[in-house]
Amino acid sequence: MASKKSKKTNLKTVSNSNPSPSPEEMKKLYYDMLLIRRFEEKAGQLYGMGLIGGFCHLYIGQEAVVTGIQSVQEEVDTVVTTYRDHGHMLAQGMEARGVMAELTGREGGYSRGKGGSMHMFSQEKGFFGGHGIVGASTAIGTGLGFAHKYKGDGGVAVAYMGDGSANQGQVAECYNMAALWKLPVLYVIENNQYGMGTSVSRSSAGALYARGAGFGIPGEQVDGMDIFAVQAAARQALDYVRSGNGPYILEVMTYRYRGHSMSDPAKYRTKEEVDEMKQSRDPIANLRVMMLEEAGVKEEDLKTLEKEIKEIVKDAAEFSQESPELPPEELWTDVLVEVG
Repeated sequence: MASKKSKKTNLKTVSNSNPSPSPEEMKKLYYDMLLIRRFEEKAGQLYGMGLIGGFCHLYIGQEAVVTGIQSVQEEVDTVVTTYRDHGHMLAQGMEARGVMAELTGREGGYSRGKGGSMHMFSQEKGFFGGHGIVGASTAIGTGLGFAHKYKGDGGVAVAYMGDGSANQGQVAECYNMAALWKLPVLYVIENNQYGMGTSVSRSSAGALYARGAGFGIPGEQVDGMDIFAVQAAARQALDYVRSGNGPYILEVMTYRYRGHSMSDPAKYRTKEEVDEMKQSRDPIANLRVMMLEEAGVKEEDLKTLEKEIKEIVKDAAEFSQESPELPPEELWTDVLVEVG
């Protein structure tokens, strides 16, 4: 862990961690990432068929981020994220059926079809929602961190934001509050290189992970296309926060293959750029090669996992269309909760 006395060493870059995970651990990570990838591909298909309304932001390409971080969290931890949230829900253990049914606006969804792509929750899984307001997840995550400290339960609030969200004013306010009160919050910046259609180089001055330096918050940058680098950095960051040191900022350098949302043709970047990332940096494909060539995992074992995932996603898609729509009178329910 970097020394608190040196701001220079507090702000560091983590690269490949040269891990030595077991074949079973590798298969679990592969399974979790591939489930997210196949689920999102199916969601894109359903959107194209007109079965998913509103906005739909896919996580394809970024699977190693949430998978790596979730794999080293503890059950008591809480999570809040942005509108690119389906992958986070699956990583937290929410069922594919319930997530897909929410996307199609059905009663079997996690928010009974009322939240759609951007707004579903599972308090049982410690997941406090995806949020459509840019930067809102940071403020809510800071509040969750306050709750953990108030209750003394040893939990950490993992608050995700995008590179565009990192420029919001409320983010700096949250950094100040979390540092002042030493709140157990891990701020994760998923830097996928583009805030909607604007590249980071055109919108953000300086390194995003370094923005907590003025508040005394340590930060680091990690290769988000390397599942083991993400895992190692997350483990270190969570240990730091859980030990009572206050917040930590993790900037994870990743890349989305699709547009900002399903309605975005992504003409602001070249096909060559996207193809290069897919061919040389894909976290799922690279892990698959590693397992086959270095870990002694058999091809048939992976094909079994892949078949299982295919069936889960197929079942989720079918359930999401068979689950009933809510009757019109449900428009007036779940609006107000009276307490006490």
